Amino acid sequence: QVQFVESGGGLVQPGGSLRLSCATSGFIFSIVAMGWYRQAPGKQRELVASISAGAGGKSNHADSVKGRFTISRDNAKNTVYLQMNSLKPEDTAVYYCNPTRDTSWHGNYWGQGTQVTVSS
Repeated sequence: QVQFVESGGGLVQPGGSLRLSCATSGFIFSIVAMGWYRQAPGKQRELVASISAGAGGKSNHADSVKGRFTISRDNAKNTVYLQMNSLKPEDTAVYYCNPTRDTSWHGNYWGQGTQVTVSS
């Protein structure tokens, strides 16, 4: 059974940092490109960052988070991470991990997500 378990969210002040983790199971993690997505209230889910499969995966970040967020992966632990620095109120959302949209089974399974709230 495919599972995604996101963790690491919380309440943080503007300018603060958080590190999100997504533990995965039920598929061969190392050969799947992964992404972090977020959904703010009243908005559509959007891709924040993605990382290609394999060791030393190539990463891409949305313009809105470029220079502040960094995606990484540990294939030995079947886990993908999102380091978030210089957080802004507009980063407030529920964050999810999932295979990238070009993966045939993207979106078939979702975890519970982890809430990130940036507020003073």
